[in-house]
Amino acid sequence: MSKEKHHHGDLREALITAGLDLLEAGGPAALTLRKCAALAGVSHAAPAHHFNGLVSLKAAIIARGFRIFARIMEQHRASAAPGPRAKLLAICQGYLAFSASHAALFRFMFQDFGDLKQQINDSVLNELEQESTHAYQVLREACAPFAPVGGHEHSTEVLVWSLVHGYATLFGGGKKPKTPSGPVPDFAQILPDFPLR
Repeated sequence: MSKEKHHHGDLREALITAGLDLLEAGGPAALTLRKCAALAGVSHAAPAHHFNGLVSLKAAIIARGFRIFARIMEQHRASAAPGPRAKLLAICQGYLAFSASHAALFRFMFQDFGDLKQQINDSVLNELEQESTHAYQVLREACAPFAPVGGHEHSTEVLVWSLVHGYATLFGGGKKPKTPSGPVPDFAQILPDFPLR
């Protein structure tokens, strides 16, 4: 693949795709600018045209992860039975499906850049903010019909997020769902029956 094939934004897309492939195949340690460039078929200097360093490319990969994540939750919601609980359970099942089918990306997405955040391109930071906010909004909208738990306006969505994320982290990614006390119940069995507003 020559550099000439990457024009009008194709190079950026090729680097993100290469990064996703490397991440899924070898985890975060496999993710370097040189390896992304090589997999995309461009020179090792080419990523500098779109990313001011590896941290910016990582942030762009995470932004893409959140876009895929939101799309999978939305697809599950669209095929759910009618009713608020069915829709909420569906987006949770989409959450779990994403964590299982994109295990390395899922683990990679929820990281804190700390001081490195200052090194990320502004455009990439904006993209990351938009995509992660949209993914959270899918969850938030599914929780909106339910009364707040404990009286705080956002408590139900935080409870659901904590529950589904914890379930995905502990039992997702191909792990056999089991605890020392026995098999883990299906997520539908532990999602509370929240009262409607």
